[in-house]
This record gives sequence, structure tokens and C-alpha cells, in this order.
Amino acid sequence: MIKNKIYFASDFHLGVPTHKDSLVRERLIVSWLDSIKEDAKSIYLLGDIFDFWFEYKTVVPKGFVRLLGKLAQLTDSGTEIYILKGNHDMWMYDYLPKEIGVKIINDRTLLEENGRKIFLAHGDGLGPGDIGYKLIKKIFASKFCQWFFSRLHPNFGIGIAQFWSQRSRIANQENPEPFLGEDKEWLVSYCKEKQKENPVDYYVFGHRHLALEIDIDSASKYINLGDWIHYNSYAVFDGEKLELKYFTNN
Repeated sequence: MIKNKIYFASDFHLGVPTHKDSLVRERLIVSWLDSIKEDAKSIYLLGDIFDFWFEYKTVVPKGFVRLLGKLAQLTDSGTEIYILKGNHDMWMYDYLPKEIGVKIINDRTLLEENGRKIFLAHGDGLGPGDIGYKLIKKIFASKFCQWFFSRLHPNFGIGIAQFWSQRSRIANQENPEPFLGEDKEWLVSYCKEKQKENPVDYYVFGHRHLALEIDIDSASKYINLGDWIHYNSYAVFDGEKLELKYFTNN
């Protein structure tokens, strides 16, 4: 089979709400990766793959061996895998590129494929409003904050992060996020403004935890990848069109 498709997924949030639940989700994700390995030319994971990730110089959070092993197998077979940093795993450095061969993208990026322009980002901090979060993100993304956290012993630093993860909205969310309506969805507003300046064919984001397909104008579409907590959703570009799909492990 010819490898000619590009796949997109985000918001696995591995690690929450419990190890047991996370492991079930991880196995499902690995099954999805197995199902696309024959025709996947490249795979883009748009952030929050882990609910928390920090790389000390010699230590990383334990776990996730099934996913990491599958990603390594895919890159070894020639599939290119890119990870865009999310707000939960922004502290990725060189461990994953060295060990499993993925490429890390720090921020938004523009993919041009077969005459189509696809704008990719995790989605946090984009659009109008939410000034408080944008300020907090700058602090956490700063070199000083990263240096300071790296001074903490891993048992303490990762322990704090896991403590807060267990109490997060995502860890305790039984129902999907509500759709606010196009006029109130900030990523829709962002796409509409950006489309006026630098038009593209597709905007693909994660972060919102909603599986969405919304027309920005007659030539452009916004797709939110949803998550693997409620939707098991992903998108695929076949060279002509980009569509949102849902995985079931039959």
C-alpha cells in the first residue's frame, strides 16, 4: 500500500484520571496507530499527548511505554511523526527526538501539501480575550520557569504536577465541553481574522476538546480534533480533502 495520507490527532492526556483509565486509552491509541500504519506518510500530534511532561537532564516521567514504542516503530518504518507542544506538555526538549525519532514543533506551523495550505497549532492562547491565561503561559514557557522547575527533585516536581493533574477539569470531566456557538468560539474568531490576512485551506487545532468542522468561508474550514477522552477523533488528509473521523476498535 502506498503511504500517501497525513493524519492528525491531539489531546490524549495520558496520565489522567487514573493509571487504569489512562492505560485503556493508551491501548486504544496504539490500536488506532496500528490501523493507519500502512498508508500514513506522516502523523501530526497537536499537543497534550501527556497530561504532564517535563524532561529533566536525566529523568522523564515514567509510563506510556506502549505509545512510545509504537511511535518508535512507526518512525523506524519511515513514517514521519511531528509533535506540536501543547499547554500540558510544553516542556518537551530532545528526549523524544533522540529516543523515538519524532520531530518537535514548538508553536504553530503551516503545512503545504499537494497545493493545499493547512495551518496547525495546539490552539491555546489564540484568539481574543483570556489575557490571564496568556500571561500564565508566557511565565511557564520562560527559560527561568523551566530552570527553576528543573531544580526540584523529580519525586517532588513530578509529584506536584501529578497531584494537580488528578484535580484538573479534564481529569474529572464526565461530559464533553459545550459548544459556545460560532460567535463565541475564540478559535473560530481567530481563523476568521487570520483568513483575511493570510488565507489557507484548513485550520487544524486541538485544545478545545470538541470535535468540530466549521466553514470559515467558501474556501476554508476550521477543524478541531476533539480528544481521546470523549471522542476518539482524528483527521486525515488524503491529498485532496481533510476530514474529521472517529476511531472504533472493532
